[in-house]
Amino acid sequence: MSENDGKKTLGVRGGNRPGQVKQSFSHGRTKSVVVETKRKRVVTPKPSTAKTEGGGTTKPVGGDPRKRPAGISDAELERRMKALAAAKARESEEAAAREAEEKARAEERERKKAEIEAKEREEREREEALKAKAEEDAKRLREEQAAKEKAAEPAAPAVDPAEAEAKAQRAAKPAPNRTDRDTRDRDRAAKPTKGGDDKRRSGKLTVNQALTGGEGGRQRSMASMKRQQERARRKAMGQNQDREKVTRTVQLPEAIVVSELANRMSERVADVVKALMQNGMMVTQTQTIDQDTAELIIEEFGHKVQRVSDSDVEQVITQTEDRPEELKDRAPIITIMGHVDHGKTSILDAIRKARVVQGEAGGITQHIGAYQVQSESGTTLTFLDTPGHAAFTSMRARGAQVTDIVVLVVAADDAVMPQTIEAINHAKAAKVPMIVAINKCDKPEANPDKVRTDLLQHEVIVEKMSGEVQDVEVSATTGAGLDDLLESIALQSELLDLKANPDRAAQGAVIEAKLDVGRGPVATVLIQHGTLKQGDIFVVGEQWGKVRAMENDKGERVKEAGPSVPVEVLGLNGTPEAGDVLNVVETEAQAREIAEYRQKAAKDKRAAAGAATTLEQMMAKAKADENVAELPILVKADVQGSAEAIVQAMEKIGNDEVRVRVLHYGVGAITETDVGLAEASGAPIMGFNVRANASARQTANQKGVEIRYYSVIYDLVDDVKAAASGLLSAEVRETFIGYAQIKEVFKVTKVGNVAGCLVTEGVARRAAGVRLLRDNVVVHEGTLKTLKRFKDEVSEVISGQECGMAFENYDDIRPGDVIEIFTREEVERSL
Repeated sequence: MSENDGKKTLGVRGGNRPGQVKQSFSHGRTKSVVVETKRKRVVTPKPSTAKTEGGGTTKPVGGDPRKRPAGISDAELERRMKALAAAKARESEEAAAREAEEKARAEERERKKAEIEAKEREEREREEALKAKAEEDAKRLREEQAAKEKAAEPAAPAVDPAEAEAKAQRAAKPAPNRTDRDTRDRDRAAKPTKGGDDKRRSGKLTVNQALTGGEGGRQRSMASMKRQQERARRKAMGQNQDREKVTRTVQLPEAIVVSELANRMSERVADVVKALMQNGMMVTQTQTIDQDTAELIIEEFGHKVQRVSDSDVEQVITQTEDRPEELKDRAPIITIMGHVDHGKTSILDAIRKARVVQGEAGGITQHIGAYQVQSESGTTLTFLDTPGHAAFTSMRARGAQVTDIVVLVVAADDAVMPQTIEAINHAKAAKVPMIVAINKCDKPEANPDKVRTDLLQHEVIVEKMSGEVQDVEVSATTGAGLDDLLESIALQSELLDLKANPDRAAQGAVIEAKLDVGRGPVATVLIQHGTLKQGDIFVVGEQWGKVRAMENDKGERVKEAGPSVPVEVLGLNGTPEAGDVLNVVETEAQAREIAEYRQKAAKDKRAAAGAATTLEQMMAKAKADENVAELPILVKADVQGSAEAIVQAMEKIGNDEVRVRVLHYGVGAITETDVGLAEASGAPIMGFNVRANASARQTANQKGVEIRYYSVIYDLVDDVKAAASGLLSAEVRETFIGYAQIKEVFKVTKVGNVAGCLVTEGVARRAAGVRLLRDNVVVHEGTLKTLKRFKDEVSEVISGQECGMAFENYDDIRPGDVIEIFTREEVERSL
C-alpha cells in the first residue's frame, strides 16, 4: 500500500505483473485484481501570470504583444483581467455563503432530531418507570396473596430437580437458523423483569413467543401497541392537545326524545343517558323527557338552550306590512244581507242579468255565492250573496268578516225582521259601512218610510232621516233604482280607498267548501292579499294542498287570481272549514307540518271540551242524561256551510226531555261507512242535496237504515222536529167530574169500610180516579173498589143522590171527608 495526498491507494507488488493488484480478505482469502494506472497531470503557471513578492509582475500583464488579440491595448487588457478577477471573487464568496447556509440547515436538522430523540427517550423512560412500578405493585400483591394461600393450604409436593433442569435447558436452548433480531426478541422475552411475570408482549411476536411464552394470561394486542406509539409520537410532536369544545345553541321543544337531544347537541347518546342517570332518571335513548329536564342536561354539557314551542311551525306564515308604494287599487267586496225572501238574490240577479234564484231549491239561497260584476262605468265589483234563513247565522257572520261594504236588503212591504236585525249586528261587529236597499218598492202595499222608521230602533239612521247611512229604493223586478244602488256602492268604495299588494304570497278566506265527486275537495276562496297562482303550495285550516286548477265565478279556468277575486281552488287533501284562512307557504314540508300541528291542536281541544273535569261532574252529567231522550241522526250535505247550518238548527231543537244529537256530519255523498255508523247507533241519515252511492243504498236496504233526501232546509228541520216530538211522553190531562161528601162509615164483612156518601156536585163514576180530601188536604189517591146504590152495583151516580163507596186497598175513611172524582186523558205533545 502507498500514500498519496493523504489517501490510501492500491499498489503494485514486485512479484506480480504490472497492472495487477492482490487484495487480502479475512479468513486468509486473497484475490488478484487488474487495475488501470493513469499518469498525473501537472499544471505549471504561464509566464504572463507569474507575480513577484512585491505584488508586481515579472513580465507585462499583457504578455507577449505578438500573442495579444489585434486592436487591444495594454490598458484595455488590464481592465478586462481585473473584471475577470472580480467575477471569480464574487463566485467564491457566493459559494462560501451557500456552504455556510447548508451547514446551518444541517445543524438545525440535527438539533431538531436530537430534541425529538431526547423527548422520545424521556417518554420511554417514563413509561418504563411506570410499568416497572405497576409490575412491582402487582408482584407484591401476588406475593402477599401467595403467602396467605400458603399459610392456609398444606405444603405443595416437591418439584423433581431433574424435570426442572430439563425445562430450563429447553427454555435456554436457542432455536436453529434464528436471526440476530429474533434472538434478541427471544432473549428479551425469556429474561425476567422487575415486576415478575410480564404477560404483555413488546415488539414483534415471534414463533418462540407464540409457542412458549404466550401460554395463559391476557396479552396486549398489536392495535393497542400501535395506539400507544401514535400517542407518544403526537405528544413528542406537540399534537396531543385536546380539541376545543364547540358550544352549540340547542332548540328545545316542549318534549324531546333522548336520542334526538343527543343528536342536537352532537354528543354521544351513551353520555347523555349517563348524565340523566346521574340526575336520578333511569331512561333509555328512545324515551321522552320534558323541557326542564332536557334544559338541565344541555347546560351540564356546556351548550346554550333556545326554548321553542310546537306552535313555532306557524312562524313561516309571515304577516308583513306592505309599503305604501307597493299597494294598488282593488275591487270592493260587497256582501248582500237581509231577511229571508226579501229579495237579496233577486237584486243580485238583476245586477248580474242572470237567473241565480231559479237554480236554488225552494227559491231560497242555501250557499254563499261569490260573483264579480262589471259595472257600466267599468268598475269591477265583487258580490257575496249570503242566505237569510235563521239556520245560516254563521254564514252571514263569515260574509261580514271578509267584506268591505254591506248592502242590507229590506222589503218595503215587510219592514225589519229578525234576520234583518241579525245582519245589522254582524255589520256593526265587523265595523263595515252599510247601504240600505229598500226592495219591492213597485208593490202597492210598499211603505219605505216605515222601513226607515223601524231601522231607527236599531241605531241605523239613513240619510233621509238626517243620518249617515245611504238608502236606495229599488225594485228587483222592474230594475228601478239599481243604477242608484251601484252609484252608491262606487261612492262608498272611493271613500274607503281600498288597496292591496298583488306582488306577495297570497292570503284569502274560504267562503265555501265542498266535496265534488269528480274533482275532489273544492274550496271557494276570496283572495284578500297577494296573488294566488297555479302550482302554489298553501295551508288552509287543518288542510294543505297545491293549486292544481282554479275556476272563476263563470266556470272558466284561470292561471292566477289577485286581490278581491273569488275562485274555486282544486288540489286540497281534505275539505276545509268555511271561514278558514288560506296562506301560501314555500315548501310542501312546511305546509304538511303546519296542517299536522293544527290537526293535533284541534283534536286536543275537542278531547278537552268533551272530557268532564271531575268525577262529580261526570256523575251529574250521566244522571241528567238518563232523563233526556235522544234522537240520533247523521247529516251529509253538499257544502260545508250547509252542513254547519243544519247542525246549528238541530242543536236548537229539543227541550229538557228530548234533544237531537248529530252523531256525524260531513260533506259529500252518503257512503257505506255512514250506513254502518247509522246502523250501529240506530240513527237515520239526512242527505241535503246529496245522494247515496250504489253500495251504500244496497247496504242500507239490507240493514234497514233509513235515508232521507232534502233540498230545502225548512223541510229537513220540520221532519226532525216531528220525529223528536214523537219521543216526548204524552201529556196527561185531568178533568174533575164531581165531588161527594162522606156522611157515615159502615163496616161490611169481606169488603171493609164503606162510606155512605152524598154526591154534592157533578157525577161519581166507577171507572174514574178518586182522591180523599181531609180538611182540603189530599190523604189518598187511588181507584174505587165498589160503587153501590141501594145494594146494587152501578156505573155512576148523579148529583143529589146517595151512594156507597169503598176504596181499593184503603180503609182509613171518616165522616166529613170529601171525595174528589176525576178522569185522566193523554194528549200528544210536539216541539
